[in-house]
Amino acid sequence: MSVVKINAVTVPVDKRERFEERFRGRAGAVETTPGFEWFELLRPAEGTDRYLVYTRWESQEAYEAWQTSQDFDRAHDGGGDTLAPAAERSQNHLESYEVVQSSGPHGEKS
Repeated sequence: MSVVKINAVTVPVDKRERFEERFRGRAGAVETTPGFEWFELLRPAEGTDRYLVYTRWESQEAYEAWQTSQDFDRAHDGGGDTLAPAAERSQNHLESYEVVQSSGPHGEKS
C-alpha cells in the first residue's frame, strides 16, 4: 500500500518566488530513489499562505530510506544552490497518509 507525505510549509508572500526557485534548483535525486512514486509542489491559490509538498511512496520503509539518505540531505540543502531558505523549518508541518483508494482518467486504478 502506498503512503503519501504532505509537508505544509508556511511561506510569506514576499518569499514565494525564492521558495519556488529553490525547488526548481533541487537536486532531483528523489526521482531515482527506490520506492518513489510521485512529487508535486502545490502553490497556495487563495485563503492560505501554505505551500504543500506532496510525495508518494510505495511503502513507509521506502520513505524512511529516502529520509535518512545523503540525497535527502543534499535536496534539503537546496540542491547545492546558493539561495537562502525562504521558510524556516519550524514553519513546516508533515502529515502522513496511506492510500486506500486511487483512480485516474477513465476510471483507471493504480
